[in-house]
This record gives sequence, C-alpha cells and structure tokens, in this order.
Amino acid sequence: MSEQLSHNETGFQKKCFPIILLLDNVTGEANIGSLFRMADAFGIEKIIFSGTRPNLNSNRLKRTARNTHNTVDFEFVENPLPQIESLKKENYRTISLEITSGSQPIQNFREKISDKIILVAGNERHGISHEILKICDLSFHIEMFGENSSMNVAQSVGIAFYEITKTLNKFHKK
Repeated sequence: MSEQLSHNETGFQKKCFPIILLLDNVTGEANIGSLFRMADAFGIEKIIFSGTRPNLNSNRLKRTARNTHNTVDFEFVENPLPQIESLKKENYRTISLEITSGSQPIQNFREKISDKIILVAGNERHGISHEILKICDLSFHIEMFGENSSMNVAQSVGIAFYEITKTLNKFHKK
C-alpha cells in the first residue's frame, strides 16, 4: 500500500521553462489564484496581467493561490501589444489558447527546447481580444467532446501547461 508523501518527500526537481503566461483581461479572483498556483507547479517563467489589474489582496485569490502569488514572478501592463512585440524581438513565439478557424489541438504542440513561448489566455467571458489574437504566431485549442465549446480559463491553461512542458521536457532530455 502506498503512503501519501509530503511536499519535502516528493523528490521533484525544480525546473523553469521559458514560458510566459499572458492573461488578457482575466478578472476572476479564484481563476487568478489557480493560475498562480499552476504557474508555480509547472515552472513557468512569469505571468503578465493585462487589461484589468488583479486584486492581490483578495482573500479568495490568496486562498486559491496558496502563497504562490508571493513566489511566482509577475507584472501588469495596461496594453500588452508593445510587451508582446518586445518579447518577439527576444525570440518568443506567441501562442494563443483559443478556438479559432486555424487553431490546432493542444496535443499537437511540437516545439523545440530553444523556443521561448508566450502563452496567451483570454477573459472568462470574451476570450482573447481580436488585437492580440491577430498577432499570435499559432493558435491551439483543447478538444472537447460534450455540448459546451468552452472551458474555464484556469483549467484550460493547466491542460496547456501540461502539454507544452511535457513536450519541452522531452526535447530537454534528448
């Protein structure tokens, strides 16, 4: 019979992936807390908030984040377009997490370890703005098999982090 391990007993190796999560006007405090926690769990470089400044004093955000809002690097920009252009000059590729006419399933993600990534996720109700979507290099979506065609932003980002870091980790081990 297996026993549950504590955080100190897992043996997980800390790793940082060249991934920046850009949140386009994500406002839900529980979502933001979850996104901090996932960014920490998957070794994401940084979160960039744009549009609406997150309320980091929210008790709901703090409870959900479980202190990761104090350990994950983040910044806020009102208009993300200049930030995206600047990061593209540093060889970041911009990937939207959105169902579009040209998006591919996220499990088809195949990038090289040298690629630096900006993963863009959008507002809980309206998704990614048209201005940001049109400058993204690639679009990926999560295949869904039920009636609904959308998923909670925090869960979708968690799935994308898993697929992307799994692929980058394979390249890193070669």
